[in-house]
Amino acid sequence: MQARPAHIRNPVKIRGAEKEQAAVLTPETEIELAEMLSAASAPLRVQGGGTRPIGRPVVGEVLSMADMRGIELYEPGALTIVVKAGTPLADVEAALAAENQRLPFEPMDHRSLMGTDGVPTIGGVVAANVSGPRRIQAGACRDSLIGVRFVDGRGRIMKNGGRVMKNVTGYDLVKLMAGSYGTLGVLSELSFKVLPGVAATACVLLRGLDDETAVAAMAAALGSPFEVSGAAHTPNGLDGDPVTMLRVEGFEASVAYRAGRLQALLAPFGQAEIETGLAADGGVSGTDTGWKWVRDVDGFKGKDGDVWRISVKPTDAPELVAKLDARDVLYDWGGGLVWALVPGGTDLRAKLADFAGHATLIRASEDTRARLPVFHPEAAPIAALSAELRKQFDPKGILNPGLMGGEV
Repeated sequence: MQARPAHIRNPVKIRGAEKEQAAVLTPETEIELAEMLSAASAPLRVQGGGTRPIGRPVVGEVLSMADMRGIELYEPGALTIVVKAGTPLADVEAALAAENQRLPFEPMDHRSLMGTDGVPTIGGVVAANVSGPRRIQAGACRDSLIGVRFVDGRGRIMKNGGRVMKNVTGYDLVKLMAGSYGTLGVLSELSFKVLPGVAATACVLLRGLDDETAVAAMAAALGSPFEVSGAAHTPNGLDGDPVTMLRVEGFEASVAYRAGRLQALLAPFGQAEIETGLAADGGVSGTDTGWKWVRDVDGFKGKDGDVWRISVKPTDAPELVAKLDARDVLYDWGGGLVWALVPGGTDLRAKLADFAGHATLIRASEDTRARLPVFHPEAAPIAALSAELRKQFDPKGILNPGLMGGEV
């Protein structure tokens, strides 16, 4: 019998039984990836670690990037790192932490929310433009991305940007690829600017606020000069009561001063508490709760229902939430991002009618994801531009076809 090529995996075993499925394509080099895409004529389901099954279901052979891993270049003095797309996010974060550095955008781990396993990859983070609570201060994932290499649907190897922050030449394919969910090309290499690590953190807490008052308090904090790096509110905190969280980070003396000033600033909204701790694990008081809980939407873990992610003007958020038959909500980014847990099969956009913002269906059954547009419908001119981009980068229509909507 002819040996199976090294870049094609055997069928996998799940729960002790052999599962019938097509072989998984697993390129180990960019050249292998280009050859696969050049030869492909049928749909491919592109994935990194398989931890974020977001989008309409895609039927096709799996193209896994998990074997294209490794740090290509890391220059702590230049605050830049270059990694292969299949590199586990944990490996990137560990390498940075060893030099007291970090990714600025605090990427979310979806496994708790989605009920998935696997290993999140840095390519998956970029493909979904995953950004956490620190986005309000440091920007989104795409804002830290300074260079990409990818292979388009024709099998052409393409690059844009560079490996240093001063390189700004060419078309901005860097921004285009972030958040494209593998529909325009398969990422192979990524370059980031990074930031120094955080020495200390403090969280200013307000308890018992209603949603509207909490959003006003977060706006006051974010509008202050005290460099708030996280602003979140939940009506159902770890103890079941409403809690509003404002985070400050930096050198210990600076953090203590700014937290104290924030406490005074927020006095009109209620009695504020201050919790302090090391920032190494992203938590409050050195625990696994706090900002990791916010970042990963851990409060929705294991709860029945669909999960929607709504981007809206912060001052509109409380009124919008009041229209929902939500089982739970979480406000992040000062109220600009609302996570909503609703009964399964809910057409949330129909409930909200025409609103100034957009809603993305993050977690739902395959039937619901096939029935409802997962990503917010685009205006006609933008939809036409998106379709034209897909034709240019993926004329064969093989890269995650239909995942983001549009023509399949």
